[in-house]
Amino acid sequence: MSRSSTTTRRRAHSAAVYRRRRLIVLFAALVVVAAVVWLLVAQPWRGAALASAPTPSASASVSPTPTATTEMTPTETPVPEPTPAEETPAEQPTPEATGTAKPCLPSAVRVETVTDADTYAAGQNPQVSIKLTNEGAVDCTLNVGTTTQIFTITSGNDVWWRSTDCQSEPSDMIVTLAAGQTVASAAPLTWDRTRSSVSTCDTGNRPAAPAGGASYHVTVEIGGVPATSSKQILLY
Repeated sequence: MSRSSTTTRRRAHSAAVYRRRRLIVLFAALVVVAAVVWLLVAQPWRGAALASAPTPSASASVSPTPTATTEMTPTETPVPEPTPAEETPAEQPTPEATGTAKPCLPSAVRVETVTDADTYAAGQNPQVSIKLTNEGAVDCTLNVGTTTQIFTITSGNDVWWRSTDCQSEPSDMIVTLAAGQTVASAAPLTWDRTRSSVSTCDTGNRPAAPAGGASYHVTVEIGGVPATSSKQILLY
């Protein structure tokens, strides 16, 4: 036998060898397919991409979730308006607030008796009052209150009526009389044509004054200054 025939015979493989080779190839193919399937499912490149993505920092422009807030409106504290100053009423003249005026001298004051008529018919009651004038050259003060007023009605020497017999709650009133000023009673007194006395103030049993043309004289005094003359009246 020749060498070439021997070599050919040595290189020939059996069927078992071929089967093993096919199995190896098939196994390798299965490995490749399995690897491809795993890559498609696992996608390992995504993890790498996420790992390489930058982490947002605190300075990233991220809109924060709005938080509910209450708008605070300043409360204005009311400022009290200034209370207007209380008006002080003008002081009325008093004995201590009459300036430089001094008490009137009797010689500087003229006192007159005033009546509303000279004659009175039956049923008419005389109304009497006072008028006084400061005839001095300077202002002066005088107490013209009811404590210093005295009205007297007489018939001859008989006193029929005196205003102080039944006077109630007399009071003082100091006034300043300017030089040349004349003042009169604010309200007259009424004589009821009866005889007065301190014992008959609360009774109606007073004697009536005679009439029929009877003559009576009215005199007055105020502030310690008497009238210069009396005033005659006639009752009918």
